[in-house]
Amino acid sequence: MKIYRNHILIGLISISLFIITLSCKDDPEPALIGNWIEQSDFEGVARSDAASFSIGNTGYVGTGYDGEERLTDFWSYDSARNSWTQIADFQGQARNAAVGFSAGGKGYVGTGYNGEQRISDFWQYDPGTNTWEQKADFGGSARYGAIAFSINDIGYVGTGYDGNYLKDFWAYDPNSNTWTQKNSFGGSKIRDAVGFVISGMGYICTGINNGSYEREFYMYDPGNDIWIAKRKIANVSDEGYDDDYTIVRSNAVAFVINGKAYVATGTIGSLKNDVWEYDPATDVWKTKTNFEGTTRTDAVAFTTDDERAFVTTGKSSSYQFDDIWEFKPNDVYEKED
Repeated sequence: MKIYRNHILIGLISISLFIITLSCKDDPEPALIGNWIEQSDFEGVARSDAASFSIGNTGYVGTGYDGEERLTDFWSYDSARNSWTQIADFQGQARNAAVGFSAGGKGYVGTGYNGEQRISDFWQYDPGTNTWEQKADFGGSARYGAIAFSINDIGYVGTGYDGNYLKDFWAYDPNSNTWTQKNSFGGSKIRDAVGFVISGMGYICTGINNGSYEREFYMYDPGNDIWIAKRKIANVSDEGYDDDYTIVRSNAVAFVINGKAYVATGTIGSLKNDVWEYDPATDVWKTKTNFEGTTRTDAVAFTTDDERAFVTTGKSSSYQFDDIWEFKPNDVYEKED
């Protein structure tokens, strides 16, 4: 009798496990949040290491390297019409690895590499007249691989490579056409990092220093000219928030949408397509849907005033790119769009 009962018990357990297994299989996988939408291809030649900035709802992309030559052509992207227009050619030397930012309704491009030497000149683009005007040379040494952003219509440029890795930091006042040296970046010397601005504060992270990919992350307070260390972008704490961090890289892009920052693409020996969202309120990063274009490095990104963000150009080991992708961080992932 006991043996019979045991057989029944084993049978009931087996049936229960089978039902649980079926229930688990029927559970839908969690929806991926963040959707990439391919837009109308960049109309210039495919390239990497371009410069970009945005003014209002228009993005601007130009200069760079097409695999054979450095370039001076420049293009504007109308996000409302999803269309590109060629604008006046950049008037400085053809270059790659320059920086770009906008301030006071004008665009600025400077520094970079012309194939033979590093450059320190700076140029202003006026969209009203479609003209470029040379401005005061960058206050620091000629360099490439720097970062740039603007806060309250003051441009900031720093870090990069002039034959040595750098951490100096400079402010440009368009009204006086002057450069002022500020407190140097709070972390290590770096090149090919990313910079972005949230709520009037500048941020710098990623990049490389003498072959080592940087884990540091700093916020710049322009009112007090100080750098404040934030949590590192690698798994270095005893807490759980950073256990899955794979943010470290160089030659990535960064952009901001609705008060949160995003880092995507780039390289850490191999190309990266993961996307990370930074919330300044918690000082924590989380993953979003991977970049849906071909994996790449040396791309550019820009965000328009209507909080639309785009990633375009770049390169893989074999190709230069001319596609453009818009990122919707709060939309559910859709494979075919």
